[in-house]
Amino acid sequence: MSFLESGQSRPQLTQLERQKPPVFENLLTALHNAFSRTAIMQSLLFNGTPHQSAGSSVLVNGDCFDWMDHQAENLIHAVVTDPPYGVKEFDADQLVKRASGNGGVWRIPPTFDGHKRAPLPRFTALNDAERIRLTEFFVRLGHSMFRVLRPGGHVFLAGNSYLSQSVFAAICESGFEFRGEIIRLVRTLRGGDRPKNAEEEFPDIVSMPRGCYEPWGLFRKPLPKGMTVSECLRKYQTGGLRRLPSGGPFNDVIPSERTSRAERDIAPHPSIKPQSLMRQLVYAALPTGAGTVMDPFMGSGSTIAACKALSIQGIGIEASKEYYDMAVKAIPKLAKIVVSTSVREHSKPSLLPFFDDQTQ
Repeated sequence: MSFLESGQSRPQLTQLERQKPPVFENLLTALHNAFSRTAIMQSLLFNGTPHQSAGSSVLVNGDCFDWMDHQAENLIHAVVTDPPYGVKEFDADQLVKRASGNGGVWRIPPTFDGHKRAPLPRFTALNDAERIRLTEFFVRLGHSMFRVLRPGGHVFLAGNSYLSQSVFAAICESGFEFRGEIIRLVRTLRGGDRPKNAEEEFPDIVSMPRGCYEPWGLFRKPLPKGMTVSECLRKYQTGGLRRLPSGGPFNDVIPSERTSRAERDIAPHPSIKPQSLMRQLVYAALPTGAGTVMDPFMGSGSTIAACKALSIQGIGIEASKEYYDMAVKAIPKLAKIVVSTSVREHSKPSLLPFFDDQTQ
């Protein structure tokens, strides 16, 4: 078995290789990364599950739990995902209610300053049984991800301020280390409403604060006992997070914006995240720039589109045939989106936006 197939570190350069100009080492690195990607893809097991290629990535139309449980251990370098909350918001009957405007668990908010607001899952209305179901769902998810991730691999998991405490605890129960939160600053128009059916009686009251942030849980599969981060980076290409292209550290607060109309027109999924955010996360998730990012709840493909934009190998899994077909068409288009923010932009459009904080 080669070092590529075993997941071991790249062999040390010979003395002759060290004397070669930098372009030689860059070529070796590129070849190593290409062979690593090929080895990982060749090791995937599909067992008849529908799938197809999307550039260097693979899209799978199937149940993520079943798919992950059939793969080799210690295979994937990182997970970046925005999961359904395992309760009922994407159950078939709830999607029918959302489409008809009847709501169900999807709250149909009133217009705001003349603007029609998108339906939002009503997570505050969960009963005790649904909260138990939610915990069980994320414990199971944690175990499945833990198995396929390499030691030191990170998980970026989108949360919300109502349920993150329960969800993050459930992920840790499966063996992950909690490494903090990535706070996406975004004004979503969630919350801030006056009491329902009593707006005129209580005009100066809000039922709950207007939401202005989105918490992403950050988790890491523990390093083998006694292994340092540097040793983990050499052996598994994991253990840390990638610094910004400017050289500054990756930050745990990311100023963001709502997903653009152009992206929503390409992929009309109710929970699509903007490319300006997703490209930052998948970039940070691979500390050496090599490896594979998995999204077990691909949806309309925003994570895999970010991978494609940055020439990163991804694996996207989606159970819904409707959303899978949407992702197949949307990913190439989303990957071509040029993103920008008010902060200073990096010279490469596909890497935008990264914050130019040079603080060490």
